[in-house]
Amino acid sequence: MIVWTYLIIGLSLLLYIVTIWYCGKVRGRCGIPAPAMTGHPDFERAVRIQQNTLESLVPFIPALWLFATMNGGLVAAILGFIWLIGRVIYAVGYAKAASKRSLGFMIAAVPLLILIVGDIAASILYLVRSGG
Repeated sequence: MIVWTYLIIGLSLLLYIVTIWYCGKVRGRCGIPAPAMTGHPDFERAVRIQQNTLESLVPFIPALWLFATMNGGLVAAILGFIWLIGRVIYAVGYAKAASKRSLGFMIAAVPLLILIVGDIAASILYLVRSGG
């Protein structure tokens, strides 16, 4: 069911909204006036969490959607959920210290690669079976 995929996309976008809110909160706490993007390590980490989350959404959402279309929504949603958990772990770890972001990054990277490879493989298989 593709509705599970839509749920994961919605939750992923909500995660991004939370990173925006968090960045603003840290900006205020650290007294960093807009439009400054540097100044305090806590704020700089918050900015990177927000920016990296946005950067990660760019390949994730189309890969998830394409995978769901070609391979099934439930499997895509499970992979997407793992990606989402990884991104949360990444954000929480990075907020504490830059060195604590790696586990979340790796957890999110694996399902993203599976989604992308699965998209490509399913497309090639379809082309081969249909005569192209």
